[in-house]
This record gives sequence, structure tokens and C-alpha cells, in this order.
Amino acid sequence: MLAAQLLPKYRYENCVVVALNDGGVMVGAQIAMQLHCMLTMLLTEEIMLPREPVAIGGISSDGNFVYNSEYSAGEIEEISGEYRNTMEQEKLIKMHNMNQLLGSGGMISREILKGHNVILVSDGMSSTFALDVALQFLKPIAISKLIVATPLASVKVVDQLHVSADEIYCLDVPHEYIDTNHYYDKQDIPDHKTVVETIERIILQWR
Repeated sequence: MLAAQLLPKYRYENCVVVALNDGGVMVGAQIAMQLHCMLTMLLTEEIMLPREPVAIGGISSDGNFVYNSEYSAGEIEEISGEYRNTMEQEKLIKMHNMNQLLGSGGMISREILKGHNVILVSDGMSSTFALDVALQFLKPIAISKLIVATPLASVKVVDQLHVSADEIYCLDVPHEYIDTNHYYDKQDIPDHKTVVETIERIILQWR
């Protein structure tokens, strides 16, 4: 459905689909096949701290860390001061895990994004943290346009997208976003190795 909406405008434009998670790869693959464009992935991980119900921030596979915009500057200063060592340790662990998952395939390249329309894709956006990390990653890159495509997004995510994205393609905005898995009949995302293989094979599956 997202691919059908994007196709009339972007079929003959220079685009790159950037997935924000494994589920995003499966959604993004359908878009990339229709648009005849590349598919890549910006892997991100939440940094959780003791006694904090919401992630303090997120880190991408290139080591870029961004604080969660849901926290105020004062809260960030207080929490990061108290948990500085814990945060650094968590960053190292998350980086190691992401590098293990990515292996030699699926790593995003800034070069392929320059001058292109970047289509950020997720299978659902409940919070802004992955988006915050992606926006920070893209900030120094001279892209043509930022487009976000997702089947589902929470109200707060859509509010941020209206400020940060050039175009939004979203099929549904639940008033009270529960959990992304809740909105799918089947929990059939393949293992990460298969997800990376999907990225590597995408050009062979252009329609």
C-alpha cells in the first residue's frame, strides 16, 4: 500500500530506502522493488537505564548517540551525570551487538545517500527515538528530500515528522499506540541473517 502511494511520484527519481529496523526492511523491500531503488538499513538500539521507564537515548550502528527528545535538558543533565559510566558501558554493548548482527552486509553508506531522496521506513513508529537517531545521522548529508513511510505511527511521532520530514506516508495513526506487534496478525519477521540477505538481493527483485 505504501509502495502504491509512492510509485507515481518517485518511480523515476533517485531514491534510497533506509529501513530503521528488521520489520522496516520487510516493508521497505516492497517499496524498493516497486521504485527500482537501493535498500539499506540504519540499525539503532535503545539505551535503557535502571529505574527509567523510557530509553534515555538511541545509538546507531555508526556509533552516533542521540538523547531521547522526550526528556528535558534538565532531566538529561541529571540522569547522565548519575549514570555516565553505565551509559558508556551500554553504548559499547549495543555497538558490539549491532556489529555482530550486521556482519559484512547491510551496513549503511553515507555516499549512496548524497543527492538522493531518502525514504525512511519502519514497520511502526511508537516513539521518536529511532527517528531522532536517523535525523542526526542524516544531518551532515546533502540529501535531496526526506520522506518517511510507515504503516503506523503514534501521534507524537507524526507531530515531529511534520517538522522534520518533507513528506509523510502513514497508513494509520492510532490514538493510543499500544505496541507495533499488536497491529499485525502475524509475527513473522525473519531472523536478522535473512533480513540482511533481503537487502543484498533487492536489486534482483526489482519489478
